[in-house]
Amino acid sequence: MTTWSEDLISVERAKTLDGLFHQRVRRSPDRVAYRWYDRSDDSWHAMTWREAGVQVQRWRSALLSEGLLPGDRVAILLRNCPEWIIIDQAALSLGLVTVPLYTDDRADNAAYVLQDAAVKVLCIQDANRWRRLAEVIGDDPCPQRVVVLDGRNGVGKKGVVTDSNERAITAADWLPAADAHAAARQPQRDGDPHALATIVYTSGTTGRPKGVMLSHYNILANSHGAVTIIDVYQQDVFLSFLPLSHTLERTASYFLPMMTGSEVAFARSVAQLGDDMQTIRPTAMIAVPRVFERVYQRIQDQLDKRSALARQLFSLAVEVGYTRFEYNAGRRGWHPRLLLWPLLRRKVADPVLAKLGGRMRAAVSGGAALPFEVARVFVGLGLPLVQGYGLTETSPVIAANPLDDNRPKSVGVLLRGLRARIGPDDELQVKGPSVMLGYWNNHAATARVIDVDGWLHTGDQARMEDGYLYITGRIKDILVLSNGEKVPPGDMESAIGLDPLFEQVLVVGEGRPFLSLLAVLNADLWPSLAREHGLAAEDPASLADHGLHRALLLRIREVLSGFPGYAKIRRIALSLEPWTIENGLQTPTLKIKRAAVLERHHKDVEQMYRG
Repeated sequence: MTTWSEDLISVERAKTLDGLFHQRVRRSPDRVAYRWYDRSDDSWHAMTWREAGVQVQRWRSALLSEGLLPGDRVAILLRNCPEWIIIDQAALSLGLVTVPLYTDDRADNAAYVLQDAAVKVLCIQDANRWRRLAEVIGDDPCPQRVVVLDGRNGVGKKGVVTDSNERAITAADWLPAADAHAAARQPQRDGDPHALATIVYTSGTTGRPKGVMLSHYNILANSHGAVTIIDVYQQDVFLSFLPLSHTLERTASYFLPMMTGSEVAFARSVAQLGDDMQTIRPTAMIAVPRVFERVYQRIQDQLDKRSALARQLFSLAVEVGYTRFEYNAGRRGWHPRLLLWPLLRRKVADPVLAKLGGRMRAAVSGGAALPFEVARVFVGLGLPLVQGYGLTETSPVIAANPLDDNRPKSVGVLLRGLRARIGPDDELQVKGPSVMLGYWNNHAATARVIDVDGWLHTGDQARMEDGYLYITGRIKDILVLSNGEKVPPGDMESAIGLDPLFEQVLVVGEGRPFLSLLAVLNADLWPSLAREHGLAAEDPASLADHGLHRALLLRIREVLSGFPGYAKIRRIALSLEPWTIENGLQTPTLKIKRAAVLERHHKDVEQMYRG
């Protein structure tokens, strides 16, 4: 039996984020820190903490050669890989400030961030990506140096990549030779824990993104607070696939495992996630709800092809499993059907969990609300799936569910050191060590969210019950109908979105007499749906067919049957064009830009309310 040991580095011992790395290399030099897949030799590779330390010193020396001063900004535009962390740590060890960028964001958005943060050095994945970005940047002096990894394992192939300013160079030409003893000679930096460590630009669902300023202490306190709720050990293996530019992934799958000495494996892609899970067999994973929703939908699709008996057996397994979950938590009494669990676990639950690697100890969902039906299925099958909640502005975790007292409809208990109160309009307000320093170069925006007493106004509506936090809506997203009724659309959208027919949905009705729905149909299912209604799938006019609309509205009515009386969708507008990052209708964190979608579909909205 495995003995789970704990080797937690305290906030006080680390002092800074680079101090955390220094302490980890000193404590666990020969333990595996990172695993990644190398396409050039079609195999997985491992890097120890000692080896990571050598590479950090190499990048540190190269950054020093650029004449940077403490506080200067270094941007990282890479897919998840060990180099992402190595560059981050090298910059932090020099008192520099790192600015993460999303690899799938639009070039104009990335250019705005580079210019707004006055970035001095940009580390970017490949030459083609830089050329696209350079077209937008033009002769702007930011960044002054561009380092293109552009090669196997991110080391970079020889050969300078030039542009109009001759500022771009491959990493292989820029980096000095590795010195195996440099890391051992380098003492821990005596840095200021409260100094600015990173500027993280928010998704920008409305207007231009704002740069959230987080200190070393903000992130260290948040990582330590999370460990006090969910135990993490040296033997844990994290599978990292959310972008490291996402604050949740950066804190929970980078700094937290570094604090505990856990191993991190970088998934190849979301498309290959299933295979990677079975290869890596992770014990911990951080994901957004959409990942669990897609797995849920895949399970439902497979069940639709099975016999009625198989579907009944699966439903029984979920029902009995969830009863067992509630019984073990002390929230309900024993029931005779619990005697069926050993059989149902072997026949139904274990085969499903085996596809997730078979040894998942903690799966955390955050970044948006997790539909309860999705949570119920996974928890019922025995997956330790817990929901958390936070904001980029809080480094990011505010609350999370403990594994030993998980309440799936809540977002959990507050992290140690955080305080919360419910303000006007039921708004959640928080205060504590992980609250940001403010917005970069935007004092007015800072003053709007952090009051004079230091309380951060989240904009989310919430309630507290038995020490657990429940998010009930978003103040900005509340729809006020023309009769004065206030409708929170989020839960409705989540419920409708679980139907595989709908790829994306948006409930509308602000200032209108009733609710309507903008919906993007699943392009793969559209041809069969069109045939079912005697329509030509290739004819755009088919999307406006009244018979089709009536059928879909009845389908939606069934989905929303358990909702309050206000949850009635009366009209629908259909589209096959998804709302994406490229067309400006979705953020890099997969949030729909409500205002942009409404503007794009202005005519559809007006048509739904005509007459």
